[in-house]
Amino acid sequence: MREPKLQAVFIDRDGTLGGSDEVQYPGFFELFPFTPGALNTLKFMGLKLYGFTNQPGISRGEATEEAFRIEMLEFGFDGVYICPHQHNEGCHCRKPNPGMLIRAAQENNLDLSKCAVIGDRWTDMVAADRAGCMKVLVMTGAGNAALNEYRNKWLDTVPDYIAGDFADAVTYIEQYVRGVEEPMI
Repeated sequence: MREPKLQAVFIDRDGTLGGSDEVQYPGFFELFPFTPGALNTLKFMGLKLYGFTNQPGISRGEATEEAFRIEMLEFGFDGVYICPHQHNEGCHCRKPNPGMLIRAAQENNLDLSKCAVIGDRWTDMVAADRAGCMKVLVMTGAGNAALNEYRNKWLDTVPDYIAGDFADAVTYIEQYVRGVEEPMI
């Protein structure tokens, strides 16, 4: 039996699956119209799906980790990894650190070199790079700012693919898994 090219996909929440480049708390967050179908495509391919997101509003008492977890599991994720810390707290889980990816790999017996990350921020791409994952940047949410305004923060990291949106990112992953060559945009 042939070993799969990918085992799992890690997906950022805000700006990637829906919403905007601003955090929208559970109950107010809306998926992009194409997101449910794209998530189903990944699941149909047999890939495990994990949400991974920085949510510092949790440590400020603006929302609960449980509310984020429940919402993201309802989207169809197999697991959810959330960093509730502020950027100045020095944790290992907050992106651009790869802590959430490493923890997920340990808990789910994953080879991170056979995992992909889809996100809209430079921090998603750096975390993916540090963990050895495929990197797919989406241009929704903060994608344009990540690629242009903040490119100096992640010059040593090159995305494997730059997607117009989450559906485009899923098409790229589907082609990759099937062995269809796709040039990087």
